[in-house]
Amino acid sequence: MPSRITDASVEAMLTREKALFLQRNPKSGTLADQSSKHWLRGVPMHWMVDWGTPFPLFIAKASGVDLTDADGNSYVDFCLGDTGAMFGHSPRALAETLRRASEDGFTTMLPSPDAPVVGELLAERFGLPFWQVTATASDANRSVLRWCRAITGRKKILIFNGCYHGAVDETFVSLANGRQIADPALIGEPRDLNELTKVVEFNDIAALEAALSPSDVACVLAEPVMTNIGMVLPDDGFLAALRAITRRTGTILVMDETHCMSSGPGGYSGASGLEPDAIVLGKPIAGGVPAAVYGFSDEIAQRIRAYLATRTPGHSGIGTTLSGSKLQLALMRTMLETYFTREAFAPLIELAKRLEKGIADVIIKYGAPWHVVRVGARVEFMCSPDRPRNGGEAARIIHQPVDMAIHHYLLNRGVVITPFHNMMLVCPATTKAHVESLIQGLDHCLAELV
Repeated sequence: MPSRITDASVEAMLTREKALFLQRNPKSGTLADQSSKHWLRGVPMHWMVDWGTPFPLFIAKASGVDLTDADGNSYVDFCLGDTGAMFGHSPRALAETLRRASEDGFTTMLPSPDAPVVGELLAERFGLPFWQVTATASDANRSVLRWCRAITGRKKILIFNGCYHGAVDETFVSLANGRQIADPALIGEPRDLNELTKVVEFNDIAALEAALSPSDVACVLAEPVMTNIGMVLPDDGFLAALRAITRRTGTILVMDETHCMSSGPGGYSGASGLEPDAIVLGKPIAGGVPAAVYGFSDEIAQRIRAYLATRTPGHSGIGTTLSGSKLQLALMRTMLETYFTREAFAPLIELAKRLEKGIADVIIKYGAPWHVVRVGARVEFMCSPDRPRNGGEAARIIHQPVDMAIHHYLLNRGVVITPFHNMMLVCPATTKAHVESLIQGLDHCLAELV
């Protein structure tokens, strides 16, 4: 029989853990008060308050998987900057490159000798021959959407309900009771985004076919696994159907691998043989220093060249001054050569399997109505017995009070997982002991909750 976790037990844990957080972190509290005088919401970037704690932790040092806050408390980090530090904080090879590159200039608005090497490495890893650099994955997604619209002459894009592709306006459209609506949380958008975007549920082949059949969609922008609303895996055959339908309807298929890079050195697309027309990758490509890339197939690149030959000179709306800098290319070269390899990924995936099994054992031990899922070195548990098949189902599961209670409990005991949902990453600095500390923390938390 499943164990019952009552609202009362969750509320009692959350109340107690918030009080403990205040007791453990007086210096962070003082820093939060000081920061509120000049920073919006008291933080340099307003998401930093989304951890749900009474005030943010102020981190003094991060190395490998070790965090130290302003009060001297130590933590094992499984969040890793929500994938930005997927290979650990300040990995040695990257830190050495950063020190060396810092003496040779940061940005010149001209290519460096690393450019041809990085281009070749990207082509080898991801199977697409032509690439560009941006500062963030949001920038990369915006650029790709512009290119796709330009070469197809189509205005609309298609996304999946519950997706997340950074701060790209057209992707903030969702389904509510079967009706397509612009996300009411989007700040300051003056347009009706429904005119630009179609949205269907992930794993719904019939809905995808119907949406693309008019041949008015420039591209499908998708993650191969939905990762920002819990983790929603593709059904058997769904990605193959997605690839076949996009080809049949002349729709460009763009895979956002920013989170799914946990799958291996070529992302989930490489591991599954998906063959997208374009790939976007941000966050970990330069080890957490702002950089992202997007790549195209040879066919798409030829269409872009043909389009550019007809284009009126002037501002393109694509590219920013600091994109493709010497520093970005130097760091990307190190990341691709050192960490985006099968040899580097193999032990991470094995350790993530150990974490997945350990969490599953805890769930079974207490009869909790939860499940756990893994994609390469990325693990997530959701407080529901059944795996969601789409964003609509996932949205009804995540962000429950029990999630918040678990996060607070683990945080107060020196274990950090992603605040927005229950995601954990394994990196080269993660050890079996670190994994066991998380598993034991979750075990003790569940013992109290049930």
